[in-house]
Amino acid sequence: MRPEPFALYDPPMIAIPDLHVAPVTPQLASAVRTLRVAEDQYPFVGDVTLNLALAEADPNSDAMAILVGDTVIGFYQLDFAGAMAGWNPHGKAGVGLRAFMLDRDWQGRGLGTRAINACCADLERRHPERRLLALTVNCSNLGAIRAYRKAGFVDTGELYFGGKAGPQHLMVRGLNART
Repeated sequence: MRPEPFALYDPPMIAIPDLHVAPVTPQLASAVRTLRVAEDQYPFVGDVTLNLALAEADPNSDAMAILVGDTVIGFYQLDFAGAMAGWNPHGKAGVGLRAFMLDRDWQGRGLGTRAINACCADLERRHPERRLLALTVNCSNLGAIRAYRKAGFVDTGELYFGGKAGPQHLMVRGLNART
């Protein structure tokens, strides 16, 4: 048995949650509808119930849940035919990432980057023909810009001016190591 002072140097075992993504099924939809973000994030994310309904109604979109184990902690929409999916300066097939959000109770734990990585791995597996993941992020949403950069997105230098909350940066991340 070690003397007590050494206990200070033994880092505690921290369980890394099983984070994964899955298409929203009818069983997951009710949990997705309960997700909430902080009040100041609503102008950027919008209402999750409306975003889910729009994604489910669009045959060119996938409504996706972010899960830790069996618990739904977030949501996003993959847009295969919108303007962001069409952004392809080098002829690369893209997909747009819309309405990405983690529930306010799950934010600040480093799960956003893991969720983006899980999203990309899922896209690479289910849609190997896609080469770019594109998104727009409001210019005043500095926390989200930092988070997306940390997750491997690059700012293209282009701005999108059609958002309700003001101008947005267009950011992209390559998919399938050949990008």
